[in-house]
Amino acid sequence: MTRYVQPWLHELEIAVRGNVTSVSDRHGDMSEPGTGLFVDDRRVLSLWEVRVADERPTWLTAGSSGPTTTVSTLLRSLGDVGADPTVGLVRERMLVDQGMRETLTVSSHAAGPVEVRLVIRLGADGADVATVKGGAGADVLDAQVSDGVVTWQDGRHATTFTASAGSSHHEDGSATWVWSTTVAPGGSSTLDTSVQSRRVGGAVFAADAGWDAISWDDVALEATDPRPGRVLTQSLVDLRGLLLTDPESPGDVFAAAGTPWYLTLFGRDSLWAARFMLPFGTDLARGTLRALARRQATGTDSVAASSPGKILHEVRRTPYVDPVTGMTLPPVYYGSVDATPLWVRLLHDSWRWGLDDQVVQELAPHLLAALSWMRAEAEQGDGLLRYVDESGSGLANQGWKDSGDSMRHRDGSIATGPIALLETQAYAVAAARGAAHLLESVLGEPGDEWRSWADELTDTVRELFWVDESSTGRYLSMAIAGDGIPVDGVGSNMGHVLGSGVLSAPEARRAARTLTAPDMLGDAGVRTLSRDNPAYNPVGYHTGSAWTHDNAIVALGLAREGFTEEAGRVLETLVEVASSSGNRWPELFGGELLMGRPVPYPASCRPQAWAAASAGVLVEVALGLTADAPNRSLTIAPMRPAPFGATRVRGIRVGDVEVSVSVDSGGEVVDVQAPGLEVTIA
Repeated sequence: MTRYVQPWLHELEIAVRGNVTSVSDRHGDMSEPGTGLFVDDRRVLSLWEVRVADERPTWLTAGSSGPTTTVSTLLRSLGDVGADPTVGLVRERMLVDQGMRETLTVSSHAAGPVEVRLVIRLGADGADVATVKGGAGADVLDAQVSDGVVTWQDGRHATTFTASAGSSHHEDGSATWVWSTTVAPGGSSTLDTSVQSRRVGGAVFAADAGWDAISWDDVALEATDPRPGRVLTQSLVDLRGLLLTDPESPGDVFAAAGTPWYLTLFGRDSLWAARFMLPFGTDLARGTLRALARRQATGTDSVAASSPGKILHEVRRTPYVDPVTGMTLPPVYYGSVDATPLWVRLLHDSWRWGLDDQVVQELAPHLLAALSWMRAEAEQGDGLLRYVDESGSGLANQGWKDSGDSMRHRDGSIATGPIALLETQAYAVAAARGAAHLLESVLGEPGDEWRSWADELTDTVRELFWVDESSTGRYLSMAIAGDGIPVDGVGSNMGHVLGSGVLSAPEARRAARTLTAPDMLGDAGVRTLSRDNPAYNPVGYHTGSAWTHDNAIVALGLAREGFTEEAGRVLETLVEVASSSGNRWPELFGGELLMGRPVPYPASCRPQAWAAASAGVLVEVALGLTADAPNRSLTIAPMRPAPFGATRVRGIRVGDVEVSVSVDSGGEVVDVQAPGLEVTIA
């Protein structure tokens, strides 16, 4: 039996521009498992190695941001003899539509001219991203060499390599490009290369880059503590790199979930990313809502996990087959219990931040269909929204903690389905109340029916989900299992309920206390599972790790319930983790620190949309922003004292108004620029 091992990403350089991702080692080469140039979820370049004088250049430093990767190396076998290297090679890679350009510059500080012979080995296997993620590959495609152009073709793409100088050679299916140059003292010589793919086969979801569609260049954060500003800047560049356009309506832009494995439309991930970014405009939310609405389910299919009104989990270009687990998902898959209420919530929250009434009216049929799905699901049993994989080939768990071992009882055992997640019920309550508001304020229809439904679900949650434990006191379970027993492991799920309107003030205080106790909130942030649980693993995917977006949601909920000190502690851990990770939040990381630094989760995607978008939560929570664009008003209730010292944020948007806010170190507002808005300072 072949044992496949998922490639680890934590030491690799990753750049992304829409549907194109570059994954290379720290030298800039692509040959290790998981590396390559991916276009439309297909590896169009699996071999890309640079050698000079038959040696691998010595690594000096490397970095990636958005669509760029830069690597600096030394050529120690060339130039002057002595301790100090005198010849270096810098590789600057820029992703472009359907491909990449890489510039290789040799610079010399040697006393005399330096003869350089640089060799690039290149080739492709055309492997699907699921195959690569599983640690496998495919047969090498035969490269064709003609007139200084190298080409190869898989089932979906024809790819071409060209260079500004040099010559090519064919070798065992792959190709070799040789460039010889002489570098004068104090001079440099540059080779420009290009790898370009062209679609030749049909694709279910041929989305293109949305890099130019949305810009957050006017957004900036300046504070006494410089770290949050750096994190925000890096996050916005990375999120912009993840933007895709809807192939059915290219004017609509959404954030792909993450790269390299999830570079496509995901319901839950894309919705949360758009929600986090609302303080900086509603363009991303509008595109996300529309893209998902176009693909809202209209029929029932157990393999696709679809039923009328349901919002999808993910879209792929072909069926997704995991070679390790055997999980097989159709190109459009609906196995998500929470994407539908999250879609409704985003529609309401976006409207509060300035989404046009016309868009709400346009999406009204989809809103009603989503509400009907929520109610139909709840009416099938005990009034709760549940999930179970009826196909046997899909996701066993269909909330955001979607690994098969995530639902744990207090004794560490795995819960059995159908599962009713705590957070899904809270999402549904908030969605129903928000929908009632939209129905009455925009659509001219009554909303009391949905408020009553939300009240009933609230009562059910408060009756069923609380657990009494003598050693820890009363706390919220993470779910109700199929046998009706609470899944009583202590997890971060309760953080998603804060601020949803489900809990009374004393209940919110109890949940906040449990969530921020030492077994849950550590120096690395809020853990997915309590450190006291027998199943706790600090690098377990959902059994003890810490997730950026999860912590952002917790901070948002704590602040909404008035626990600003606790919210500030979570924000501080988020900023510290980002600052220790090149200002680029990973998808997730270990639940413990090692020598004061976050422990990598080696397979963590980077960048990840809802991680990068968490920068919006930093601003929303620190400034205490509550928007009411329909009534042209904004409430500002800053954290006191200010978590990052004196702070100024510009580029906030409420409808068509650009807002800037400045607070002093005590958290007192000292300046607000919000022309045309009624501003309340709380």
